[in-house]
Amino acid sequence: MTRPKVLALVLAGGAGGRMEVLTTARAKPALPYAGVYRLIDIALSNIRNSGIADAWIVVQYEAQSIISAVASGRPWDLDRTHGGLQIVPPRQEGIEAEGVWHEGNADAIYQNRELIRAFDPDVLLILSADHIYKLDYNDVIDQHLASGADATLVTTEVPIDQASNHGTVTVGKRGEVTGFAYKPKNPESNVVTTEIFVYTPDVVIETLEKLSSRNRTEDASGSGLEDFGHDLLPELVRTGTVRDFRLPGYWKDVGRPETYFESHMQLLEDYPDLDLDDPAWPIFTLNPQRMPARIHGTARIDHSLVSPGCDIAGTVERSVLSPGVVVERGATVRDAIILQDVTVRTGATVQCAIVDGGAVIDERAEVGQKPEDALPTTEELVLIGGNAMIAKEATIKRGQRIEPNAHVPRAK
Repeated sequence: MTRPKVLALVLAGGAGGRMEVLTTARAKPALPYAGVYRLIDIALSNIRNSGIADAWIVVQYEAQSIISAVASGRPWDLDRTHGGLQIVPPRQEGIEAEGVWHEGNADAIYQNRELIRAFDPDVLLILSADHIYKLDYNDVIDQHLASGADATLVTTEVPIDQASNHGTVTVGKRGEVTGFAYKPKNPESNVVTTEIFVYTPDVVIETLEKLSSRNRTEDASGSGLEDFGHDLLPELVRTGTVRDFRLPGYWKDVGRPETYFESHMQLLEDYPDLDLDDPAWPIFTLNPQRMPARIHGTARIDHSLVSPGCDIAGTVERSVLSPGVVVERGATVRDAIILQDVTVRTGATVQCAIVDGGAVIDERAEVGQKPEDALPTTEELVLIGGNAMIAKEATIKRGQRIEPNAHVPRAK
């Protein structure tokens, strides 16, 4: 049986402003995850494991952080002479013109519509690069083609009080999407899109062109399009055929500090819902080679992930440590995510915090406080930017943000 010609577009251009100091110098999909991975590794590994041969990464904000992370697709066997992985920058027309930044994912597809037409895929698979899940995309593609739908939305169920953070979907008895609302204040459904979409290419491009013609004003330079949820999906639900595909298993949108933190804490459970160590569905990444972690006799480690290159002589509890983290004797890291090459010196305490790479927490500094509930909210988490220096005996209170490269002196 001949498989359809699939083009996967991974949307990795978002600035990730909700992640605050953690995305000052990187695109959100380049954020580390689970110690040794990056967020974009999840989508690319699903592409590779699904046997999809052509993947385009649409970049924009801090594009070099994505380009460096994906290494021309080598970890996923996508570095090929023909096809494979390609980087798609913002469009620029003419020598004098400046590049036009995408106003959202619908605008990104619209701006690259001629490239898509030239590729001439049977199926257009659109993916966000900041969600955590495992999925064989062939299952969705096969259902899409068999149903004759214009679009298939991969959905999941979330608690109703979280549904307003997503596009919500109402589904008929036969799997047809009968309604869509984009981040409604008072959601009527707890079924939400996972930002995984399968489109019939000519239908979606023609619909985007129609919407752009309708939305843009005479003096506007852009397309008049934003995200799928603003115009495209409501239009397709109204005029076309849209189907639902319910995602089996774990899914998490980690685009906010509290959900990024929560997803890491879920990995530390005795039997996590998401298995990232499944030989049948491996997660691939680009990682520098490091020695195994060094655990000293004074170390105490409980329910934690400790990456290669770490040097642990202190206490680490319910935390995730990226490669090269040093926790000196007498230091404590508790309920924290510590990114690459951070040093926590003797007597320092870090809890309920996300500390970006290269930061130093000096002797007897105190970072963060225990939250009021089991999991900290975004407002309760401490976020420390890359290469920041927290001086001896300094105190970082609950919810503080420390900018990259900042120096926080000892309190007087």
